[in-house]
Amino acid sequence: MRIIFTGGGTGGHIYPIMALIERLKERELATDDEILFVGTKKGLEAKIVPAAGVNFQTIEIQGFSQKHLLNNFTTINLFVKATKKARAIITDFKPDLVVGTGGYVSGALVYAAAKMKIPTMIHESNSVVGVANKFLGHYVDKICYTFDDAAKQFSEKKKLVKTGNPRSQQVLGLAASKIDLQTKWGLNPKIPTVLVFGGSRGALAINRIMLQSLLKLKSKPYQLIWVTGTYYYDEVQEKLTDVDYGKSIKILPYVKNMPALLPKMTCVVSRSGATSIAEITALGVPAILIPSPNVTHNHQMKNALDLEKAGAAIVIAENDLNPNNFISSIDHILLDSKYADEMSAASKKLGVPDASDQVIKVMQEIAK
Repeated sequence: MRIIFTGGGTGGHIYPIMALIERLKERELATDDEILFVGTKKGLEAKIVPAAGVNFQTIEIQGFSQKHLLNNFTTINLFVKATKKARAIITDFKPDLVVGTGGYVSGALVYAAAKMKIPTMIHESNSVVGVANKFLGHYVDKICYTFDDAAKQFSEKKKLVKTGNPRSQQVLGLAASKIDLQTKWGLNPKIPTVLVFGGSRGALAINRIMLQSLLKLKSKPYQLIWVTGTYYYDEVQEKLTDVDYGKSIKILPYVKNMPALLPKMTCVVSRSGATSIAEITALGVPAILIPSPNVTHNHQMKNALDLEKAGAAIVIAENDLNPNNFISSIDHILLDSKYADEMSAASKKLGVPDASDQVIKVMQEIAK
């Protein structure tokens, strides 16, 4: 198959595509030359995609603004130009299929492909459907989704296919790598361990609550790995220069292979972006989720509440976060093995271990 993938801006739009590309190559359904990723120069995709050796082209586009309405004239003009460039890219590449995951760049490219009568589909990884995907739902052949709440937001019910997030299947493969907690960080693999992280750059709110809670956590009968993120690591270390937080707490800037570490954890504290949710549920790790409030339509909170409703997570809103509810939530999971096991089972029920293959099946069907 010759395939154009498009999506951008956030990891939730990019990582599902990268997982699909990896699986397509594993199954020998597409070669490097048969795959093209179209994004923007400013988005996260501009770093991730070329670094992975995937063919990459860009389109200039921007989103609509509710605060600065005059900027929307520029947005409309850019969309028209982007659609024109999208047609040129499609004509040149001659894809059998165009797949979008969200972001305004996918809006232009998938729309152009649909108008050119080329098979198209979108994948929605969040519980709240993004503007681009909601618009494209009217034009594409199929709509793949992860959360049931997302399905309710599309009017084209016959197009819907629940597949899960392709990152789920990818992370199961990555988790096969073994990390020895004792050899790597001097931690006891037989003692309950909690992982606290806020993404590769880190999350300010999560780092703040850790600084406030550190000395109380030091005396707990469990271990803790705190990944500050590369952006905040030096600042955190400076603040802890004269603080003795014991040997049971390890502070790291970044973990290269997070999926290999997750199966060793009794519990995870994290944000609730689509990628994190896919990883957590694929491996069935109990979670304490602190959704970022700085995202479109508060979709991280909706993602997190879906897990809490299923019994797979405890959710703490960032505005409500304090050392008492933070520490008591960790205690609840790490000091009650029965509760932790129940959460793990509930989490695994939400995971889709063959999500990439399910999406690829839909791709094959419409490409024919």
